[in-house]
Amino acid sequence: MKLKDKIAIITGGASGIGESGTRVFASEGATVCIFDVNETAGKNLEKELSSNGQKVVFFKTDISSYESVEASVSAVEKLFGRIDVLYNNASVFLGGKDTVISDVDLDIWDKVLSINLNGMFYMCKQCLPIMKRSGGGSVINTASSAGVVGIPGCAAYTATKGATVTLTRSMAVDYGKYNIRTNCIAPAAIETHMVKESNLNDPDFDNEFFKHQITPLRRWGKPDEIAHLAAFLASDEAAYINGVIIPCDGGITINGNVNKEKY
Repeated sequence: MKLKDKIAIITGGASGIGESGTRVFASEGATVCIFDVNETAGKNLEKELSSNGQKVVFFKTDISSYESVEASVSAVEKLFGRIDVLYNNASVFLGGKDTVISDVDLDIWDKVLSINLNGMFYMCKQCLPIMKRSGGGSVINTASSAGVVGIPGCAAYTATKGATVTLTRSMAVDYGKYNIRTNCIAPAAIETHMVKESNLNDPDFDNEFFKHQITPLRRWGKPDEIAHLAAFLASDEAAYINGVIIPCDGGITINGNVNKEKY
């Protein structure tokens, strides 16, 4: 129960890596506030975990809207009086639409940045003052391999994930004095719906080549493997970890070739 009695917000907490985060955080004793635009999935997860005696509350939230974020964060503060953990997990990858920078449509660029970057900014802007008043906390941002190495064919997504990495470092030095730690996870090759859109559903994607030539561990990652890392960073066990970027990718970003193409 490494998160016992902590109040945690997880954006995009109703599906994918976020759903695994909700399950792991709740099992570790946290009160989890799911921020998600998918009301059906959010309410179903809240009902399921609450019926098992775990503490989970769903807040329908569009993180690309500052007004929506402001309303949901205010509701959390009113209900619980504090925020101990902010896990900025929510992201979008628009497979087939996000491409090389000269070909990206303006509306695709704006949509990806509005969720992946502005959404994180809105959440931090609202939650950090509450954490300061509460005496500290942990912020966990979600980047990607695209934030630490060059990934082809996804200019908008890459821009947001690179910004996530540098913003994490900036927040770490700005807010450390308030006992607020800010760290970043950079996943890659995690089996989620978003990865199916970007890779597995692509008829030109060679899954066996990817697993055996690109991924040193020779397998795809699981969402709960990211969730357990996030839970550690949220816990007091990570009390002296601040400003780090942790790839969780089976070694992909040290392997040299991330093009996912055979030559």
